[in-house]
Amino acid sequence: MTAAPEAGFADPVHDAQRCFRAILDAMSRPGRIARISGVTSPAPLGVAAGAALLTLLDHETPVWLDPDVWAARGWVAFHCGAAVVADPAACAFAVAMSLPDLTLFAEGTHEEPERSATVICQVDSFSKGQTFRLSGPGLREEEELSVQGLPRDFASIWERNHALFPRGIDLILCAGDQLTALPRTVSIQEV
Repeated sequence: MTAAPEAGFADPVHDAQRCFRAILDAMSRPGRIARISGVTSPAPLGVAAGAALLTLLDHETPVWLDPDVWAARGWVAFHCGAAVVADPAACAFAVAMSLPDLTLFAEGTHEEPERSATVICQVDSFSKGQTFRLSGPGLREEEELSVQGLPRDFASIWERNHALFPRGIDLILCAGDQLTALPRTVSIQEV
């Protein structure tokens, strides 16, 4: 007998609406940290990463899971109905426990930049770690964001991604029950 997958949202409609609003706010105000609640997700996924998956994926959304997240594939398939793909270039969303090589994912085209992937990446913390200065659309003035769990050369990795605009990868960072977003439009410098 197979165990039932862990519960998803406690209140699926309202929790998904709140999470969607938090993701939209994070995308439109890069670096803004939102706290997410109302979801039970399986290890190794944290609350925010699980909520983002439940909110953004459906049966028409191909998702790529890095090997460290593979244990959650049954939960993703059951709750989201999303097809798990083996080829990172074929996904609309990717989930990783550490920043994957962004060049593996679809970056869209000049005619269809929306065909790029969004990577949901779990990090350790937003209260310590490397500090980055963010600027660009959605920010009236520069903001600072501290992140523990990104590669030391993240600012240069991001610079290459940002230079592809209007193409490029959007990034949702999740730490426990918190998330923030780094859309391809934001410039990032290490402080």
